[in-house]
Amino acid sequence: MSLKKQFVKTKPVCKVTFTIDAKDANSAAVVGDFNNWNPEEGVLSKLKNGTFKATYDLVKDAIYEFKYVVDGVYENDPEADSYKWNDYAGSENSVLVV
Repeated sequence: MSLKKQFVKTKPVCKVTFTIDAKDANSAAVVGDFNNWNPEEGVLSKLKNGTFKATYDLVKDAIYEFKYVVDGVYENDPEADSYKWNDYAGSENSVLVV
């Protein structure tokens, strides 16, 4: 799993690429504050090497909670900027700072 941040100088956005290694999975998505925790809005494309990947434009100077959904199972990103307890989910979420 990895996160790649690319700040855009001419716009108040950061292009964030979410990647998760899930060779045996059929589907993967990223869900979080930035897409209302909706897996349909966070679909990741499966690459030939078995990883899932997508890039999203997120507003700069913000903090987002997120998770990956791999075949219906929620997972944190081990390379997240930090983690935050979420009472609603009853678990920690990954945190992304842009």
